[in-house]
Amino acid sequence: MSAPEEHQSAADAWDSMYTGTPPWDTGRPQPALLAATRAGVLHGRVLDVGCGTGEHVLMAAEAGLEAAGLELSPRAQALAEAKAQARGASHVRFLLGDALKPSSVEGAPYDTLTDCGVFHTFSDEDRPRYVSGLRQLIRTGGTYVMLVFSDEEPPGWGPRRVSQAELRSALADGWEITSIEPATLDLTIDPGSARGWLTIAQAT
Repeated sequence: MSAPEEHQSAADAWDSMYTGTPPWDTGRPQPALLAATRAGVLHGRVLDVGCGTGEHVLMAAEAGLEAAGLELSPRAQALAEAKAQARGASHVRFLLGDALKPSSVEGAPYDTLTDCGVFHTFSDEDRPRYVSGLRQLIRTGGTYVMLVFSDEEPPGWGPRRVSQAELRSALADGWEITSIEPATLDLTIDPGSARGWLTIAQAT
C-alpha cells in the first residue's frame, strides 16, 4: 500500500466513525482537559491534535487562547466548523491533516498541544512516528497535554490500554514529563466513563 493510499484508508476509517456519534463525542470537553485549562496549563497558541468535532478547540478559545484543531476525518472537520459557527467562534481554525506528516500542518510551532484519545490509537510501530511528529509541531518549552485510556480500565471493549511505563517510554526523548495523573474519560455509551491517564509534558 502506498503512502497516499495508506493516508486515504485511515481518513476513510475515521470518517466512517462520524456517520453517527462516536463514543468519545460527548458534546462537551473532557473534565480532565477542562480542569487543566482552568488551571492555566494550556497557554499561547494551542493545537488540538485529532480534534474530532472541536470541543477542545472551542474550550481553548473560550479561555481566551488562540486555538486550532488538526483532524484526519473530513466529516469530523466539517462538523467542527459547523459547531464553531453555531457558537459564534468564527476565529478558530480546523485544519485537515495528519499528525504523522507534521511538515504539512499549518501554523507550527505551537505553544500547547492537546491530545484526547489519539495516542492510544497508534500501534507500537507508529507511536514513535506520532510522538516525533508532535515534537515538530511544538516549540521548545511548549506543553503537551495527553488524555488516554489507562491500563487500570478492565479489559474488554474500547481501545488499547496504556500504562504509565509506556507513556514514560514514549516521551523519553524530546520531552520532560511534569505529571501523570489518574483521570476519567466521559463516554456516550455504557458505562458512561473509563479510567484514563492525564499526562503533562514539556518539550525539551
